[in-house]
Amino acid sequence: MLIYLSLLKESFSFAWSALSTNLLRTFLSLLGVTIGIFSIIGILAAVDSLEREITDGLSSLDISTIYVLKISFGPTELERYQYENFPNVSYDEFQMLKRSMTDIDAITYTMFSAPESIKFEDKIATGVNIVPGTSEFYDLENIKLNEGRFFSESEANSGSPVAVIGYEVAQNLFKNTNPIGKRVRLYGNKFTIIGVMSKEGTGMSMGPSKDESAYIPVNFVRKIYGDNNKYKTTALILKPKKGVDQDEFIATLEQKLRNYRGLKNDQLSTFFINPLKGFADFLDQVTSTLTFIGIIISGFSMLVGGFGIANIMFVSVKERTNLIGIQKSLGAKNSFILFQFLFEAIILSLFGGIFGLFFVWIGTILANAFSEDFVFILSSYNVLLGCSVSALVGLIAGIIPAIAAARLDPVEAIRTGM
Repeated sequence: MLIYLSLLKESFSFAWSALSTNLLRTFLSLLGVTIGIFSIIGILAAVDSLEREITDGLSSLDISTIYVLKISFGPTELERYQYENFPNVSYDEFQMLKRSMTDIDAITYTMFSAPESIKFEDKIATGVNIVPGTSEFYDLENIKLNEGRFFSESEANSGSPVAVIGYEVAQNLFKNTNPIGKRVRLYGNKFTIIGVMSKEGTGMSMGPSKDESAYIPVNFVRKIYGDNNKYKTTALILKPKKGVDQDEFIATLEQKLRNYRGLKNDQLSTFFINPLKGFADFLDQVTSTLTFIGIIISGFSMLVGGFGIANIMFVSVKERTNLIGIQKSLGAKNSFILFQFLFEAIILSLFGGIFGLFFVWIGTILANAFSEDFVFILSSYNVLLGCSVSALVGLIAGIIPAIAAARLDPVEAIRTGM
C-alpha cells in the first residue's frame, strides 16, 4: 500500500511539473475535456432542473386527472385536416357526464380565455389569467385560499359575478387592504371578490401561475361569448375515484361522448382524451430524448479531449524516455512505470473535469441570477458523475501511452534519451 501511495504522490508531482512547465500545451490538451464535461454536466443539470420544475408543477394535480377537449396534448396519429374542425366540448356534455358516470370523483367544465385586465378604482392589474370554471375546480386543482372562500355550486350554475383572485393580483389592486367584498371591473361588469388564493411562488406549473390568475364562474362567460365561439376553447377536467381502472374509465368516457354526439362505429372520435399521466410520460420521453441527444453531441467533445490527453501522454513518454530507462535499470517494474503514467493521465483529465464543473457551477449561478421563474441546480450526483467521466477518459486515453512506456527496453530507452 505504501508503495502505491508513494507512486501516487510521485505521479502527481510529475503531472504538476508537466502542467507548470508546459502551460500552453497542457491548456490545449485539457480544453477538450473541460468543454466535454461542461457540455455533458451542463445538459444533465439543465434537464434535472427542468424535470424538477415539471414535477413541482404537476404536484398540485392528481396524476389520474383527465382532460377532454378538441386538442391533443401529445403527438397524434390523426392528420391536421382531420382534427382542426373538431367541435368544442359543450356544457351539456359536462352535465351529461356528471349525471351518468358513477366513477367520477370530480368533474369541471372550463373555458380557455385570453388574459384580461382587472380594474379597482384607479388601479389596474394587467395580463391576468382568467379561469372560468365550475365549483369543482377547488378540489381538482387543490386550490389553497389565503382568505375568503371559493364560489359555490349555486353561484357557478347561475353565473354569479364573483371572483377568486391570485396573490399577486390582490397585491397589485389592494396592497394591504382587505379585498374581500370589494367590487372590481372585468369584462365590462362588476365582480365581487370573495376569495384570495395563497401565494404559489415562482416555478413551472400546469399553465400560468395561480398568483396571476382569477377564477370566475364559467356560466358568466358563457352568457357573454355563448357556446359556439370559435375563439374560445372549452375543456372537461375529470378525476376518477380512487381504485378505478383508468383504461376502463377512459373507454367508458369515450363511448358515452361518442353516443351523445351520435358518432357511428366507423367514424373518428371528434375529441381527444388526454390523461395527465400520459402527458407526464410524454414529458419524461422528451427530457430523456434531450438528455440522450445532448450526451451524444457532448461525447464528441469528450472524444477530442481524450485525444488531447493521449497526445500529451505520448509526448510525456517521449520526453522522459531516458528517465524511464534509468528507473527500469534501477529495478523499477513494468507495473510501476505503467501506473505512473496512468495516474498522470487520470490526474490531468481530472483537472479538465474540475475546470468543466467549475464553469457549470458559475453558469448555474449566473442563470439563477437572471432567471426569476426557473431554478437551475447542480446536484452532487452530477458533480460525482463529471469527476468519474473525466477520470475514465484519462484512464482510457492514458492506457496505450502507459503500456508503451512500460514495455520500453531500459538499454534502448537510456540510449534513445542520450
